[in-house]
Amino acid sequence: MRMNRVCRMVLVTSVGSFILVIFYFQSMLLPVMRRNPFGMDICCRKGSRSPLQELYNPTQLSNTAILHQIRRDQVTDTCRANSVLSRKRRVLTPNDLKHLVVDEDHEMIYCYVPKVACTNWKRVMMVLTGRGKYSDPMEIPANEAHVSSNLKTLNQYSIPEINHRLKNYMKFLFVREPFERLVSAYRNKFTQKYNTSFHKRYGTKIVRRQRKNATQEALRKGDDVKFEEFVAYLIDPHTQREEPFNEHWQTVYSLCHPCHIHYDLIGKYETLEEDSNYILQLAGVGNYLKFPTYAKSTRTTDEMTTEFFQNISSEHQTQLYEVYKLDFLMFNYSVPSYLKLE
Repeated sequence: MRMNRVCRMVLVTSVGSFILVIFYFQSMLLPVMRRNPFGMDICCRKGSRSPLQELYNPTQLSNTAILHQIRRDQVTDTCRANSVLSRKRRVLTPNDLKHLVVDEDHEMIYCYVPKVACTNWKRVMMVLTGRGKYSDPMEIPANEAHVSSNLKTLNQYSIPEINHRLKNYMKFLFVREPFERLVSAYRNKFTQKYNTSFHKRYGTKIVRRQRKNATQEALRKGDDVKFEEFVAYLIDPHTQREEPFNEHWQTVYSLCHPCHIHYDLIGKYETLEEDSNYILQLAGVGNYLKFPTYAKSTRTTDEMTTEFFQNISSEHQTQLYEVYKLDFLMFNYSVPSYLKLE
């Protein structure tokens, strides 16, 4: 098992309003000054190690470390096997880096994916970067966790600073079974009456395009979108030509660019607690900060997802799978048994 891996070279150059990001990382880093989440300055003692060193040169090789190596290899192999599709876009704009949250004190970068515990991970990142302002993630209101000014993202840095952080910081993201995540997004954004902004922004458009003989009220409110209409909207070629998907149903490979950015850790929603606490352990805060978990009765499950897909035609299922195919392959999710692919 090769735990030391040298990946692509980091080079960030200016091309008009674009930046080109092609990079590599080195696992061995020098000790640095850092600050713990509760505000006390700690100088890395002699022999202390960075998160990347802990990950790639563990004092004791664990099953968890091996699991994450397998996940990294899966992404690398999928990118290579689907190079035409996954690498066709080599130029990343600053806007492409807006999902990468930076923690300077612990040298970590987190790419958040909506509907994959990103609210709780943003809360944790606020504790880690708050320098004593926060101590308990769950005391941070959910709406405050999504205020952009509360966390710094990679697109706010200069090109040399971006280069340095991509090379030296531990980068991680969390993924979820693609269709379960999709149903979760639909349920949250289109079946909850309080999400009027989504109803107006997307619901009215979906109803107008996909519903024959829509009532004037439906066209005005857009608050009763059916899942079948949502799927038809996603697979409509006009949709992506018009504008990118909203982040809540955008593919992970389009949000986090795993074929261009080498992620050191790929956590999964299905093993959320274990993966999250492993990351906190590598960051050196695992003794006093745990990832918040609680049973949520409304959580979208595989059984729920199966029910939602019962009324989707095999043709539309096949087309939708093609949209999310790279996410399935990259993160090792098998084709759902309920699908009737053509």
